Amino acid sequence: MPPIVLALIYLLTLNFMTFGLFWWDKRCAIERRWRVPESTLLTLCLVGGSLGAKTGQGIFRHKTRKEPFRTSLNAVVVLHIGFLAALVLPDFRASVIALVDQVAGYLVG
Repeated sequence: MPPIVLALIYLLTLNFMTFGLFWWDKRCAIERRWRVPESTLLTLCLVGGSLGAKTGQGIFRHKTRKEPFRTSLNAVVVLHIGFLAALVLPDFRASVIALVDQVAGYLVG
């Protein structure tokens, strides 16, 4: 199986799982039961489930006002958009690499 297919299967599975956990956590909040830790939700978002998280957040109206969770989730989404832009846009990728080299030059000396 080609690597791109494996990556897509991974991302689809992870996003469906993250979406489902947002639903589950909302149900548990309503029923005052044990909740999914925020660190678990954010970790799933960070490793690729941010689309499922933002979709679940919007549909279920879950954790929309909870800070700093909301800000952390939005930061992960911006990070993922940046990664996607770096993959798709070669000029953007080149400018990011140049910026990282420049910052590394200042830090190293």
